[in-house]
Amino acid sequence: MTGDLLAGRAAIVTGAAQGIGLAIARLLHEHGAGVALLDLDQERAAEAAAGLDGESKVLALGCDVTDENSVAQAVERTVEEFGGLDIHVNNAGITRDASLGKMSVDDFDAVVNVHLRGTWLGVRAASAIMRKAGRGSIVNISSLSGKSGNPGQTNYSAAKAGIVGLTKASAKELAHKGVRVNAVQPGLIRTAMTQAMPPEVFAEREAAIPMRRAGEPAEVAGAVLFLASDLSSYMTGAVLEVGGGRLM
Repeated sequence: MTGDLLAGRAAIVTGAAQGIGLAIARLLHEHGAGVALLDLDQERAAEAAAGLDGESKVLALGCDVTDENSVAQAVERTVEEFGGLDIHVNNAGITRDASLGKMSVDDFDAVVNVHLRGTWLGVRAASAIMRKAGRGSIVNISSLSGKSGNPGQTNYSAAKAGIVGLTKASAKELAHKGVRVNAVQPGLIRTAMTQAMPPEVFAEREAAIPMRRAGEPAEVAGAVLFLASDLSSYMTGAVLEVGGGRLM
């Protein structure tokens, strides 16, 4: 799918070297946006950026989303390259699954820092640019784990639930400045992370989905494109579930 929904706009996608982040970056680029692909691994981000076809610019940047200066520098560099920032997608994430009795404090902190602190830093840095311009769309990637909770994911579920609260609070703060903040909650999506699950666990979760299949990264990207574009111009603080009907 190609088009010009985002022609002339500039976007940042974090965690964009693979999986859902790369699918989002690709679709935004296909619709005319200049896209900065941010990832902790700059080399992989560069490889991903090289694979994007289109006339709009692409930029690959190394970024630690838990580090305030790293995030600020990435946003600054994007604005320098593209002349502004219209779309910011906070997608970067990790997992460190374990039961409560076995999860270390370090693993709890690592997941919460990447997902929740990282999203907060992204919202703060992007909105500082967008407030001055009087427009912009920020899309935060939560998860259905943040709605229902998953055993073995007290860290991940807590962080993803926190992203929903962060989305709604920041949407209320920024609406009068023309900046929209929305969230997407993917369900079971075919990525390297989910395909590393034990096959029997994956099959059990897939069978519980009303549509009887896992989703594809491109299907999450479609929801992000909608929220990033003017098609959703009167939406802010919304949470879109992309889960095949799971937990509805």
